[in-house]
Amino acid sequence: MTILTLDQANQLVHAALARSREAGYKPMAIAVLDDAGHLKAFQREDGASMFRFDIARAKAWGAVSMGASSRTLGERAKSNPNFFVSLAATADGKFLPQTGALLIQDASGLVLGAVGASGGTGDEDEEICAAGILAAGLRAG
Repeated sequence: MTILTLDQANQLVHAALARSREAGYKPMAIAVLDDAGHLKAFQREDGASMFRFDIARAKAWGAVSMGASSRTLGERAKSNPNFFVSLAATADGKFLPQTGALLIQDASGLVLGAVGASGGTGDEDEEICAAGILAAGLRAG
């Protein structure tokens, strides 16, 4: 059984934040969840607002719970908003279908968890998540 290790999660977070700093993005928060939606690793850069943790985690939680990137979930929400509002309410606010989270997969495509970022635009958040995943030797989904 393949699992997301703490070492992989930490490597992912550090690489994502390094990519953010390299690109000159605003202070970020990164949340890495395992395949059951439990927090595995988290960092909030100095200067990132207090909401960044909740947003990053909710993006990642939505992705891992629905088996799709938060960008995909955001697109789906446009055509079925009532369903997605209901999901957010059912999940006690842990579900956020906004761009900035990706699935973490092993080489065979098995979902190991998800990573979410908050602090920049959705595209910036997603970009640094992808950079972190690749740096950890895993696949982004």
